Amino acid sequence: MAGLLKRQMKVNRPIDEVFRFFSDASNLERITPPEMGFEILTPRPIEMREGTLIDYRLRLWGIPIAWRTLISSWDPPHGFVDEQLRGPYRTWIHTHRFVQDETDASATWIHDEVEYRLPFEPASRVALPMIRRQLNRIFDHRGAVTADLLETP
Repeated sequence: MAGLLKRQMKVNRPIDEVFRFFSDASNLERITPPEMGFEILTPRPIEMREGTLIDYRLRLWGIPIAWRTLISSWDPPHGFVDEQLRGPYRTWIHTHRFVQDETDASATWIHDEVEYRLPFEPASRVALPMIRRQLNRIFDHRGAVTADLLETP
């Protein structure tokens, strides 16, 4: 069973700055909830472009998880897509889009769309509500921290 998470938020920063922030892989550690113990394993600096592979380690419910991401699309400053190659999901495709606000050139809309599938279907369907709640908590945290980091002078 597939899931879809969509989020959008507006920050008072130009699109180039917002893209630069999200295209720096080390910022992912900053915007991920601390209890997840998120750690980038790929040596830095990471040159972000289509085809870049990034290895992470994190904890889900205390269980250590290895995660490998492929940057499958790269379109500065408008967006990029990362796809899980190895990790806890059967499918994870995260599309990041950035759109300059039409009425304020110093503001940018951030759009996140995550398409995901759990492993072990159909048995995993019982876990889907719990996974949705967890993803909502993660993206709530991500939005709050992103706003703080980008809008604090």
